Amino acid sequence: MNLYPAIDLKDGNCVRLLRGEMDAATVFNNDPADQARSFRNAGFNRLHLVDLNGAFAGKPVNAAAVEGILGATDVPVQLGGGIRDLATIDMWLEKGLSRVILGTIALRDPSLVKEACRMFPGHIAVGIDARDGMVAVEGWAETSETSALDLARKFEDAGVEAIIYTDIDRDGALQGVNVEATRDLAAAISIPVIASGGVASILDIEKLLAVQSSGIEGVIIGRALYDGRIDPAEAIDLVRRENA
Repeated sequence: MNLYPAIDLKDGNCVRLLRGEMDAATVFNNDPADQARSFRNAGFNRLHLVDLNGAFAGKPVNAAAVEGILGATDVPVQLGGGIRDLATIDMWLEKGLSRVILGTIALRDPSLVKEACRMFPGHIAVGIDARDGMVAVEGWAETSETSALDLARKFEDAGVEAIIYTDIDRDGALQGVNVEATRDLAAAISIPVIASGGVASILDIEKLLAVQSSGIEGVIIGRALYDGRIDPAEAIDLVRRENA
């Protein structure tokens, strides 16, 4: 299982939201590249980025910040938010992203995701953000009538590298990751699942490690890292020992 520190970008700053509400943003660093270097220096070997403005605009907004991060670190970086066509996917991969995350477009146009997997094998992930088990899109502003599992099943055998599954009601709330829903989704599909939303302490990582055999490839950690509830060295050592 891998650890993915989260850098959420809003207006060029590194922020954390509460349950996806743009008005409930806390700025943790006004230099995202500096934040990326800090995570790298702490020992993390992957990064998870979200262009929050882009998720609402439907196109990249925080491109300069993302490019700064790519220039500041040497670790694989994945990005979601506002990526909704093949040209934008190609652009980001050319700039050095290791993986792009398709969210809203995965619900709106699953065929585009499948085409992207054919064109850019090994570089496409799908972000499934759920509220009460139902997929939310457009920066979580709209909840659909499609379940997370039904959407995930559409991409079986398509070549998707991972499903990033976020429980919106827990995101940024430090209420604990939804281990059961993440485990059940991972067990029901063949695509590896990355857990996201609500990670509050090292206990959440331990709980996910206990069920990682169901198909959980990683966990995204946000606010708990920024406010010191999770010690990077402790988390990295725990995962290293468990994976050994």
